[in-house]
Amino acid sequence: MKIQIIMGSKSDMPIAEKAKKILDEFDVDYEINVASAHRTPDVLKELVQTSDADVFIGIAGLAAALPGSIAAHTTKPVIGVPVSGKINLDSILSIIQMPPGIPVAAVGLDRGDNAALLAVAIISIKDGKLMKKLEDYRERMRKKSLSK
Repeated sequence: MKIQIIMGSKSDMPIAEKAKKILDEFDVDYEINVASAHRTPDVLKELVQTSDADVFIGIAGLAAALPGSIAAHTTKPVIGVPVSGKINLDSILSIIQMPPGIPVAAVGLDRGDNAALLAVAIISIKDGKLMKKLEDYRERMRKKSLSK
């Protein structure tokens, strides 16, 4: 497994599906689980500490403590995806306002796709074939933009 996606609840699955689509396109191994930073902190800790993932993606709304909680249990890269809701700023700030020493990368609201692309970019540093796939993906995006 290369990428571990953890959702705060099953209701976050539409955002995880965006990440899944990208990871499938790049043929990157991943696993998706549900673990709440607040309701099941013991499950979350066990999941993170026993994972062989190279990068974690934490998807959470409301207080959005999940990505930070993941980061507290690993030194591996963590990418936070804030989920939109009634108070969007709450989930955004909860992910980006981490204390010194426990960083979490953040992507935009509901951008599971960008989280997956960032995870691919991180692991492609040591995988030339994956880096080439990412370069080809970017070139296709460029051509698509120019054709409009």
